[in-house]
Amino acid sequence: MGRTAIIAVAETGAAKMMDMKPSEFRELVAQGVLPRPRKVGPYERWDAEELRAVMRGDFVDGFEDVRW
Repeated sequence: MGRTAIIAVAETGAAKMMDMKPSEFRELVAQGVLPRPRKVGPYERWDAEELRAVMRGDFVDGFEDVRW
């Protein structure tokens, strides 16, 4: 059986994906720099692919006119 692809992560896992402390991650989410979580029942989860897209520069909501 192959590996299961991770599609959603809790805050701690999302922070680890971005190599940040959870408090740093939370602050960037609050500032709108990183995407907000989605509700899955009573849980908040981040879309792992959205976080990867942020790192690739493919997901910059509201910053389309910015030249990096």
